[in-house]
Amino acid sequence: MTLLHAHDYGGDGPQLVLLHGYGRSFADWDAAAAFLTAGHRVLAVDLPGHGRSPGISPWNIPTVVGHIADTLDAHGVPEAVVVGHSLGGVVAVEYTRVNPRRVRAAVNLDGFWWGREYPGADRVRETLLASAGAIAPPEYIEEKVVNSVRFGIPADHAEAAARAAVRPLPDGKWQTLPERAEALELFDELHRTFALGVTAWLEGVDSPLLLVQAGRQLPPAPGMEWFGDFSARFAQGVLEELALLSSARPTVSVNRIDATHLMNMETPEAVATLVAGFVRGLPR
Repeated sequence: MTLLHAHDYGGDGPQLVLLHGYGRSFADWDAAAAFLTAGHRVLAVDLPGHGRSPGISPWNIPTVVGHIADTLDAHGVPEAVVVGHSLGGVVAVEYTRVNPRRVRAAVNLDGFWWGREYPGADRVRETLLASAGAIAPPEYIEEKVVNSVRFGIPADHAEAAARAAVRPLPDGKWQTLPERAEALELFDELHRTFALGVTAWLEGVDSPLLLVQAGRQLPPAPGMEWFGDFSARFAQGVLEELALLSSARPTVSVNRIDATHLMNMETPEAVATLVAGFVRGLPR
């Protein structure tokens, strides 16, 4: 049994389990959890190799799902609605696939990926690999805060989340997480998972799903305009797939939120309202 680092936010009502995105930690959920605990019991978990959870090798979804199940058992959570952002959204759906009797529903907040054959995927992969598990300079936290404030994220929340997502090193630098070997395995797992597209990925998941896309794109960094074009094209393709999927499968709900990919930190109240409304509408 491997237990992951988790935080119980408290609250009373239907159980929610919150999962974060790649390279982040459960601290990204702090602001949204403050709204969600008004009507839910809320537990958040650091994914393997992230935050304060132990690493795994190889990093693959079946192992991650098993560790989450162990962790929820240890916290006395027999059933929950699993809510994930980005990578966490992918894991939430996969946890639901494997544990349908333990999951009332899953919420995936902008957690979609592309297969290796998707046009432009090779260039994106090269960019991701260049920074995977990097050692960041001492000013890294300050830079992350400045960037987050541009999206309306309060500086104190941005700093706490940035610190929770990395490991301090003795020389004042920072180890970004997951470390490189795990990050490479993680990317390979995502490419395999989405090799045939979003619709094929969701086949066999019969539990209620809420699939949410960001309504606005993150502005590309200077020199990365090509990635903005890639992201916009990919998002449009996902939008079209989800529209067809929701019209054919009554258990699938689709929504968009007026925020960028950073939605759970950028618009925590709107995210919490969307999740709470979905949970209220679930069959008893």
